[in-house]
Amino acid sequence: SYGAIGKSIKAYWDMVNGAGGINGRKVNFITYDDGFIPARTVELVRKLVEEDQVFAVFQLLGTPTNSAVQKYFNTKKVPQIYVATGASKWGNPKEFPWTMGWQPDYNTEAGLYAKHILQNVKDPKIAVLWQNDDSGKDYVAGFMKGLGPENAKLVVATASYEATDPTVDSQIIQLKDSGADVFFNDAAPKAAAQAIRKVADLGWKPAHYLANVAASVASTLKPAGLDNSKDIITAAYLKDPTDPQWATAPDFIEWKTWMEKYIPGGNMADASYTYAYSVSCTMRHVLTACGDDLTRANLMKQAASMKDLVVPILLPGIKINTSPTDFYPIQSVQLARFDGQTWKLFGDVLSSDGA
Repeated sequence: SYGAIGKSIKAYWDMVNGAGGINGRKVNFITYDDGFIPARTVELVRKLVEEDQVFAVFQLLGTPTNSAVQKYFNTKKVPQIYVATGASKWGNPKEFPWTMGWQPDYNTEAGLYAKHILQNVKDPKIAVLWQNDDSGKDYVAGFMKGLGPENAKLVVATASYEATDPTVDSQIIQLKDSGADVFFNDAAPKAAAQAIRKVADLGWKPAHYLANVAASVASTLKPAGLDNSKDIITAAYLKDPTDPQWATAPDFIEWKTWMEKYIPGGNMADASYTYAYSVSCTMRHVLTACGDDLTRANLMKQAASMKDLVVPILLPGIKINTSPTDFYPIQSVQLARFDGQTWKLFGDVLSSDGA
């Protein structure tokens, strides 16, 4: 659902510019569509850097696409900041000091699912669906690490799919036939929705864990069928727009008012809009912190100097922290279970000290 994210981010900077910009400067926000094709990403990133001479590249979508240009950004010393992917490789300041992620990394998130399964499912038999790219491998690695070597045998089946595959039906049939009673659905929204629907069609009733990247009610659960999605568990770090408990929260009201003004007709149930707003608020904070020293080096310095920062839409208790050796801004989540209408948070905020 990157269309919603891109639209939101553009609207956000329109709002910022309308209010006078940042430290008296207007933001010139340029976007190109790479079609999620890494070779096209390389071409367009070169255009942004060498022809458009951008200050930084913000929210570039996708693990394979960002991977294709990570070395280029770092050679050119151009910030590749708050990439729209949770792969753990974006938190490696020693090797790639010009690249930083934003959301909780997939490795940490998947490890928390594994630990929850061990604590709550007796003698689990686990099946895993994963996207065959770096993001999927990251999720699987974190999940296996969370299980620990002594529990690796609990995974009785895994199946991968390509981002270009029309369906994942055959993979789900294979996973069900393994006899698994736990299913880790590590897929992008379209494939995740197909998986949820196929699980229901087959009458399979595993304990179902869904990667956060596919946890939007509008983009995944509604297409899959809300009834089919009941009792699925995910890890959340943002306030879900379908959860009524946030209706009176000041930051949620702020987001809703912004949506009504800048994206009228936008689907209020689509978590892509809340995600885009929150990450844009973080970028605005860092640009503001640069003051009059608006250099690429200072941008990265400020991005690596955030202490207990709270931006709109983060769940209570979740804060942004970075340092010159910690390029993982958000490393806390809270588990949530879908009740057929919205995500219901449960348990404590879970944090990781590292990826």
